[in-house]
Amino acid sequence: MGKISPISSKYIINASIEIDGVVDRPDVIGAIFGQTEGLLGSDLELRELQRSGRIGRIEVNVDTRSGKTQGSIVVPSSLDKAETSIVGAALEVIQRIGPCNAKIKVTNIEDVRISKRNLVIERAKELLKTMVDQILPDSQEIADEVAQSVRVMEIREFGRERLPAGPAIEESDEIIIVEGRADVLNLLKNGFKNAIAMNGTSVPQTIIELSRRKDAIAFVDGDRGGNLIIKDLINVGEIDFITRAPDGKEVEELTKKEIHKALRSKITLEQAKLEMASNDTSESIRRPMIKKNILPPRQQSRVQQRPSQPRPLAPLPARVAVSPEEKKKFGSMLENLIGTRGAYLLDDKLNVLGKVPFSELASTLRSLNSGVYAVVFDGTADNIISDVAVKAGVKHIVAMHSRTNDHRLNIMTAAAL
Repeated sequence: MGKISPISSKYIINASIEIDGVVDRPDVIGAIFGQTEGLLGSDLELRELQRSGRIGRIEVNVDTRSGKTQGSIVVPSSLDKAETSIVGAALEVIQRIGPCNAKIKVTNIEDVRISKRNLVIERAKELLKTMVDQILPDSQEIADEVAQSVRVMEIREFGRERLPAGPAIEESDEIIIVEGRADVLNLLKNGFKNAIAMNGTSVPQTIIELSRRKDAIAFVDGDRGGNLIIKDLINVGEIDFITRAPDGKEVEELTKKEIHKALRSKITLEQAKLEMASNDTSESIRRPMIKKNILPPRQQSRVQQRPSQPRPLAPLPARVAVSPEEKKKFGSMLENLIGTRGAYLLDDKLNVLGKVPFSELASTLRSLNSGVYAVVFDGTADNIISDVAVKAGVKHIVAMHSRTNDHRLNIMTAAAL
């Protein structure tokens, strides 16, 4: 009998066998050839197929227990799908093996090429990974790596305190003041050559002098330490603009896109003082604000000479009661905003007029002036937000937390919903 090579076989017929009695392996093979003889015609005769190599060696494994025999049959085939299926179905017509009743069931027909294809794919992945790790990078990768290393090499020491700075710190009309050397390195990697580091929480004299001669941008981390550095810079330097990294991030961790976004969203010193004064009652912040409101000595004397007359107080706007349906809708919207740092603007029908980042909420309300019935946002309601909301005609503010006791409108937090 011919024997088909496992390499050239395309399909494998797997079948199970159950026999009510004790038989040997040769009995099963003899029954397969004997009981299928003449069943499928001369073209699909098992002996001829095996002789020509189109059916391989039939493997039979049997195990006898408690007077019954069970096992498996494996038939390799290089026939096509239809012919292989016919041969598999022909095995199931065998009902007796020797003197015993038998039952053969084809469990599946396995396509050997699928297994080989999966092996090819897995091996190809391994080879590709090896190529990526070992083969030289392309020209663009080389250029990027060289450019980045050159930028890092360009860091220099500037001033008496030998502060880390970019190469363009002297000739540039604008400087970026950051906290440490790692921040300067990150800005250099992303093409900003006019950064200089403070190297500590105290403001060096070199930076004080630079801030007087150039436009200065304070670029600090998005944490409490960044706020403290801003206070020091305000007190001793002449800072023109202030910007921060996103909450919880440091300047050295930012990507190029995040750096550009932060610098585009810089605010003036006066605006930063207003924001910090609303959240901080320390004397270092309030003193610059108070000095601006002090009248000249002559005007003060005139004011003191005039008899003080009580002015009539303007009536407070009446609060609009919130209905249970509105309260439920507000709670659902606030839950959807958790973690997004976004804000919904709603009309009096509770339809969403728009969604904006929380950082742009105050400026958006100032530009709208009217038409907004309620504001729902993932953030903390403070005096700045409430003042802008009252001027815009907003009736309800729904926030995660609140730091204001403004009685001119309803302020609801997540804990109260």
